[in-house]
Amino acid sequence: MLRRFLGLDRGQPDPRLPSGDTAAPLPDSAAETATARRIVARLEALPPEEARYLACFAYVMSRAANADFDISDDETRLMERFAVEQGGLDEAQAVLVVEMAKLQARTQGGTEDFVVTREFRAISTPEQRRALVRCCFAVEAVDGSISAEEASVVNEIARELDLERDEVNRIRDEFHDQLSAVQALRRAGGRATP
Repeated sequence: MLRRFLGLDRGQPDPRLPSGDTAAPLPDSAAETATARRIVARLEALPPEEARYLACFAYVMSRAANADFDISDDETRLMERFAVEQGGLDEAQAVLVVEMAKLQARTQGGTEDFVVTREFRAISTPEQRRALVRCCFAVEAVDGSISAEEASVVNEIARELDLERDEVNRIRDEFHDQLSAVQALRRAGGRATP
């Protein structure tokens, strides 16, 4: 469904069907509950532009969260909160969107990271791009520390969003105390981290 929101699967055969099979596409899940179907129906009822924006937003946050190859429960909860705050979703919709985005980020990655981030750039305002980078830093900082690898992923995201270096630096400064390099310097100098 996330790829459908992004418009990345247009004309693609259903991957769940054997190659060359002309049978009707399989239902999304035989085990879907009525609740899940209602949530999906509400998401599918969103205007396509809004759905694409939300899908990209959640995917890019998941990409940042997955920088250390692990998306924690705390990171997930924060991404869900941002999906509610930034995307206007209700909690159930936010959970579904974030879970789909996490799955895609974990399984697709690579080229998909660039494609989805550039799609977000194309459909967002500069303020929305800055807000996304801020959310990415916040998600990475939820455990109290942003590693060099995690910061590098957000820097890459910011470049793909065409944000200016000084814009990114101002946002990063909001998370200065959570940067692992700063924490290490403070420990080495005998100063405790706040």
